[in-house]
Amino acid sequence: MALKHSNLIYDWNTVPGATFKPAGQVLLNDESLRDGLQSPSVKDPPIEKKIEILHLMESLGINSLNLGLPGAGPRAVADVERLAREIVNSKLKIKANCAARTHENDIRPIAEIVQRTGMPIETATFIGSSPIRRYTENWTDDFLLTTTEKAVTFARSLGLDVMYVTEDTTRCDPETIKRLYKTAIEHGARSIVICDTCGHVTPSGVTALIRFVMEEVVKPSGEKIRVDWHGHCDRGLALANSLAAFAAGADCVHAAAIGIGERVGNTQMDQMLVNLKLMGVEPWASQDLSKLKDYCHVVSEATGVPIPLNYPVFGGDAFRTATGVHAAAVIKAFKKNDVELANTVYSGVPAQYFGLEQVIDIGPMSGKSNVIFWLERRGISATDDVVERVYQKAKTSNHTLSEDEILECCGSPAAD
Repeated sequence: MALKHSNLIYDWNTVPGATFKPAGQVLLNDESLRDGLQSPSVKDPPIEKKIEILHLMESLGINSLNLGLPGAGPRAVADVERLAREIVNSKLKIKANCAARTHENDIRPIAEIVQRTGMPIETATFIGSSPIRRYTENWTDDFLLTTTEKAVTFARSLGLDVMYVTEDTTRCDPETIKRLYKTAIEHGARSIVICDTCGHVTPSGVTALIRFVMEEVVKPSGEKIRVDWHGHCDRGLALANSLAAFAAGADCVHAAAIGIGERVGNTQMDQMLVNLKLMGVEPWASQDLSKLKDYCHVVSEATGVPIPLNYPVFGGDAFRTATGVHAAAVIKAFKKNDVELANTVYSGVPAQYFGLEQVIDIGPMSGKSNVIFWLERRGISATDDVVERVYQKAKTSNHTLSEDEILECCGSPAAD
């Protein structure tokens, strides 16, 4: 992952004490087709699109995905079964799980799909845990423990592996956390999910909570337990919290393409992949992520969720500049016939890793070098009078010029 120009960058991310070091495994579980679809603004994609998204997940090396919640009804059952068959028939490596309330009516359909398809599916049984939720629902501690025991026991009796999920863990008291996870593990759960359901916690809070669970629940159990982190972005901290979770000992992080999900969404899977690659974390440091752009755009199109122009890496403006000083540096790098230099001199993300490139546009803050570069890249003669006309047009404009506007200044017909 080392850039050939790394000797030109002093990297404070790698000084002693600053290097990112996951404490355990580094696994990613994709929630795009389940939790991601809980947003009130998304469209539930047709099964053909879901299959396309599934294959993009596979191409990116994502470890597992949530296929859906079969307990939601016949369409959910049909889609989950079709996706499971696709994994089997296409011999994909990606593993699968399904969401379920801690209720037999949600768990049974998962076991039936496993029987019909032959695809192992982990059941992600979830229940609310925080005092505020318990008060609202009039749930007693005994109710939570009994419900947990029955659900996990029932799932295990059907041959299902159990991922036990406590909703709103980041606002739950320590004793309840210990009792719920302990009960689930004692009855056969081998993975537990710590949830920031309401996007409440900060990175330091994540560290404290995961260390508590590791010391007070996982180690005393004597079992090999996978610890997952599932975060939301209400405070804009989902990505930072997920990285903190890995550093504190979580084995797996749940995320969704372009952060889709309820309210302001989940941890952004694409941004997780970008950062794990740039931080040199294996296997992502060696993973080909050239299809990450397709993954984002297909999910955006299929769900009807637009990608903001200023969205990191995959937004339309991520590698685009019309500012004179910035553009001038990029242009000088291009003139050295050095794409890597051009992609790095004014960007913290090397565009070439993700199948992208720097774009130089012309606007009110541009210099003449922008104009000359833009024209030359399109094979248009950058004569003094043409450059001046475009430059003056840009300086009197309140926006970045469109291709049609620039060509008009050149005396050329606009491209069809």
